[in-house]
Amino acid sequence: MIGLLAVMLASLAASAVRLAAQWERAIVLRLGQFHAERGPGLFFVIPVIESVPYVLDMRTITTVFKAEQTMTKDTVPVDVDAVLFWRVVNPQKATLEVANYQNAVSWASQTALRDIIGRSTLAELLSDREAIDARLRTVIDQRTEPWGMRVESVEIREVEIPQELQDSMARQAQAERERQARVILGESETQIAEKFQQAAKFYADNPTALHLRAMNMLYESLRDRGAVVIVPSSAVETMNLGAVGGLVNTLGMVDSGPAVGAKPQAAESHAAPKEPQEPPPGRNSRYGLDLINPHPDCLAEITSEYPYLQYRYELFREEMLDEGSIDRRRVQYELLKEAERSYEKATGEKIAHWQRLLVARFSRNLALSSGELAPSLFDLTTAARSVVDDNYGWDVWETGGRYPPQRADSDLLTENLTGEQIWRNTRRIRLRRRLPTRKQRLRPAGLKPRKKEKTPGEWAHQLDGNAICSYPPEDIVIEGYGRFLQKKAKSILSEERMHTEPFTASVLDGIDLRETIRHWHENQIYVRQLDKVAGEVGSVIVIFDEDREDRYPWLTTWLGEHANESDMAFYSTNPFEKLVGPGIGRAEYGGFLMSLPPRRMIDVWTDPDYDLAQSKPERLLLAGLDYSIHRHVVYVAAKPPRSIYRSIAARLGRSILYVPIGALDPAKLKKIRVVHVLDSHARRAEAKQYIW
Repeated sequence: MIGLLAVMLASLAASAVRLAAQWERAIVLRLGQFHAERGPGLFFVIPVIESVPYVLDMRTITTVFKAEQTMTKDTVPVDVDAVLFWRVVNPQKATLEVANYQNAVSWASQTALRDIIGRSTLAELLSDREAIDARLRTVIDQRTEPWGMRVESVEIREVEIPQELQDSMARQAQAERERQARVILGESETQIAEKFQQAAKFYADNPTALHLRAMNMLYESLRDRGAVVIVPSSAVETMNLGAVGGLVNTLGMVDSGPAVGAKPQAAESHAAPKEPQEPPPGRNSRYGLDLINPHPDCLAEITSEYPYLQYRYELFREEMLDEGSIDRRRVQYELLKEAERSYEKATGEKIAHWQRLLVARFSRNLALSSGELAPSLFDLTTAARSVVDDNYGWDVWETGGRYPPQRADSDLLTENLTGEQIWRNTRRIRLRRRLPTRKQRLRPAGLKPRKKEKTPGEWAHQLDGNAICSYPPEDIVIEGYGRFLQKKAKSILSEERMHTEPFTASVLDGIDLRETIRHWHENQIYVRQLDKVAGEVGSVIVIFDEDREDRYPWLTTWLGEHANESDMAFYSTNPFEKLVGPGIGRAEYGGFLMSLPPRRMIDVWTDPDYDLAQSKPERLLLAGLDYSIHRHVVYVAAKPPRSIYRSIAARLGRSILYVPIGALDPAKLKKIRVVHVLDSHARRAEAKQYIW
């Protein structure tokens, strides 16, 4: 008994001793109320009565935030990256006034950045960054100061504008430079003419000066070029150049013969050499051509046909067997398939069927817009980047530029040329490959390692099986994306009904830059008017995969836990086949339905009212039409629903707003497609230790 008591006392004494690093401050609560700040160094707490729920880092913290597709004051969509340097100055406020101060600072910064962009023009964002940074710092500081944080500095790292607008601005700048060059040239001609006029007046009054000037010009020409100059005999008589030939030969500035051709008698008497000269050397033939070996990495930029196609032609010439191997459409298909295999190997992700179709359609439209029958490598790369991501665009470019016989080692000089050196009006595309590198895989100091099973199957034995629930941070993300899709669908429908007209008295809903630039020669500004969509959006259905092969067998209906959370039905992979923690499974959505406000949705997958559906996406669409209290229902998928569902929607007084899934950001879709399922509410407290 005494030993047990001693162990308990020792344990309490150990828990009373705490240590905070030099840069840390500890918050001490006594009986649940704030008591004091402690640290740095060693400090003591009263066991049971006092607790330390937070230990705050007082060093400067760096937060990177971004605003995507945000409209500026002059209606230009821009992507802006910025970095925030801030620190905690009042630990008490940082813990008591806000739930998660780091997330709060991040969201406040992003919101402030969007506000500043909306109040600034594109020219201000590009040229006056210091003022923008100062305004942004002031706004963020005002929002975070009540939370005990202080902003040290804010810096905008990059401002990206659409490629079409970049091309337009480049053409405008080029036209402006050409105009300035012509003005400068005209002013120079005017100044030269004025100087010539003054010189003419001076030489008219002084013939001797004119003769000396003519002799000096002739001498300079002979000295610099070393050639024979023919002048009229009248000019020789006028300028008295009888002795110039001897002077030139004495200086050795000509190859042979008299330097000045005038009267034959004068040339022989004054310029003939006393001894025979050597015959003139032969002319060197120089055509300005150099033979070099282009580096394999630059072939895709400098060749008229992309190297992947050229190599297939070379293989066909060797055997002359399969003519289909050089068919452009088949070559394009093989190129995309090979790039797809490289993409899956590098990233572990697969290209969906709808993405393949969209890449083919996108690249075809790009070719037609350029007046070509087949897409170029640039068109294929642009389509791959726009539909999938930069990694796939990189693989398409790298595969299309591959020509195995070309080597960097050669007897000739190897040059890595660029497209600008070979072609005029070269188009460029920026690819940012984001593959895991060794540096990125290194674990930063201070981060806890991911927990693993002590023995195989340990987490599977801890499954409760009585109930399931979601992970709240993921709920917030997907709810926010659902609201984004509601606005996106209405904006797409409004854009489809938009019309443009020349500016008269009102800018209506803003200036239409595309039409204005297209009619720039008319000196007319075009404005646009959007047809506002009546009604609100109720349900949102997102279909990643139609699941014709039954790869997503897990069918679930979730009910919202409060009035601001949607009811949800989805089909996915089985989460408990891939456990990431005790009672915590990870799955991938095949498709989901969100209906707000929650109306206590009956299980969609067993409801007999939806048995007329022929697939899982159609069942979700029927449920979305049924449970929506608003007029519009958003349907995001690779292809629109069957026409019968338009009739069903009209009968129910609903309207289906179809959004092609290819029109959305692939990176965001990839993030929201992952879902974690917990086998009980009790798992939420420890889930953050296992979900990354």
